[in-house]
Amino acid sequence: MADKKNVDESLNDEMVIAKAKDFWGKHGKKLTIVSLAVIVLIGGWYGYQNFIKKPKETKAVDVLFKAEEYFRMDSINKALNGDGQNFGFLKVMDKYSGTEAANLASYYAGSCYIKLNDNNNAIKYLKKFSTDSKPVQARAYKLLGDAYADLGKNSDALSYYKKAGRHFEKDETNSAEYLFAAAYLADRVIKDSKEAIALYKEVKEKFPRTQQAADADNYLAQLGVYTTN
Repeated sequence: MADKKNVDESLNDEMVIAKAKDFWGKHGKKLTIVSLAVIVLIGGWYGYQNFIKKPKETKAVDVLFKAEEYFRMDSINKALNGDGQNFGFLKVMDKYSGTEAANLASYYAGSCYIKLNDNNNAIKYLKKFSTDSKPVQARAYKLLGDAYADLGKNSDALSYYKKAGRHFEKDETNSAEYLFAAAYLADRVIKDSKEAIALYKEVKEKFPRTQQAADADNYLAQLGVYTTN
């Protein structure tokens, strides 16, 4: 019985080996190519991350610094276009596209164009910007609301003011300001009293300790809505 068992096991081993050889004969070349491709992709990704992307990010942050400095000084033209030796925000976006610094430069550029009353360009660059920083993203939405409002595109302005006010409600001071701007626009410009009342009430309910909540009572009263504290 032992000999028969050994023979069976030997035959099974030979069958497994034969199947493996057959499989490798049919698919070995493809597997080799796939394996090499995976190795190349991993190596390429690693090389890109460490020898291209990281140095590019570092350089972009360095060149962004001077433009930020001009922005803080309210030297808007130099912040946007540079000073002949240092890049402005527009050049940072062009030369370092795909970096976080270029993304931030979009926000700054949009803010600059708001100051220059060039609202179309403000919208163009602010829409390119996105961030995980909720306070900054909320501010970007608010600036978009300002730009659209100045262009008379009140529906878009209202939408962005509401987005700004609801994006990071832990920041009560700014969120109340943004949401109140939406309510005021609906009330005094769009003349949508139903929307205005709902938004004034939202300001009061979400941000009761703010000045905007106190002001909302006055505007609600003018709309025929009286509330008690």
